[in-house]
Amino acid sequence: MPDLGIVIVNYNTCDDLHNCLQSLRASTRRSTRRVLVVDNDSHDDSVTMAREAFADLAEVIETGVNGGYAYANNIGLRALGLAQGQPLDALPRYALLLNPDTILPPEALDKVVAFMDANPDVGVLGPKLVRPDGSLDLACRRSFPTPAVSFYRLAGLSRLFPQSRTFGRYNLTFLDPDQQADVDSVVGAFMLLRTAALEQSGLLDEAFFMYGEDIDLCFRIKAQGWSVVYYPQVTVLHIKGAASRKNSARATRAFYEAMKIFHDKHYRAQAPFYVNWAVDAGVGALRLLAQVRNRLRPEGARRVASAS
Repeated sequence: MPDLGIVIVNYNTCDDLHNCLQSLRASTRRSTRRVLVVDNDSHDDSVTMAREAFADLAEVIETGVNGGYAYANNIGLRALGLAQGQPLDALPRYALLLNPDTILPPEALDKVVAFMDANPDVGVLGPKLVRPDGSLDLACRRSFPTPAVSFYRLAGLSRLFPQSRTFGRYNLTFLDPDQQADVDSVVGAFMLLRTAALEQSGLLDEAFFMYGEDIDLCFRIKAQGWSVVYYPQVTVLHIKGAASRKNSARATRAFYEAMKIFHDKHYRAQAPFYVNWAVDAGVGALRLLAQVRNRLRPEGARRVASAS
């Protein structure tokens, strides 16, 4: 078994996928790896490119249907042997969920594997993610979106008071970006998972089409007693939104649906009725507003929903 199984879900991002795979090819190799590209029914040259240019590096699995991010990642994880009832020593020690719009520095994989080896209580690790302009991708370290935390963010209080430990909790904007920290969640663009933790928690919840499945998985892994760590000693470039821009309306709809799915799954049963009513009304109103704004923008300027 390799030390690390890498699952890259691709949807019409041929150029980004090429750059991501090229960065993997250039990676140092103190750990053994198996790379799976799971293609979500792309209509560009992604599959041909990956098979021809990276035959020595990656295996390509075609889903035949765009079943969503969680769906495709689960296909890759099962191909690595997870959720099949196999003993842990028959599985890779770690599984990495990696977006095709990421570019890794050469020593990134060896560094994160070494950290996980040295910290057996850590179930999930995420690096520092930066955007092309050098700014921090705020989604790379988050708190769980409880009703209060979600309200602070959606009401704009987190933007007004980013240094507040109360209002800035969702994206932890009061923390130094270069400070390692135990957090509630990292982002699925680069999520390193200990397979022992993943076998306990189960795979990604396919009720989430895209967005939210990474937070939900961290929630379930933490519930099993594992730590989730933001690890800024490794910095990864994240172009962000490469696949979701292909259909910004669907991505925006999925973003707000994910909010409701997460709340219903983890908070609705214990929340007062008026909180649940407020969540339902607020998510519905925000979704409608985002959709109307996008329709009024030129096609090339339409925004994609984001967890940051």
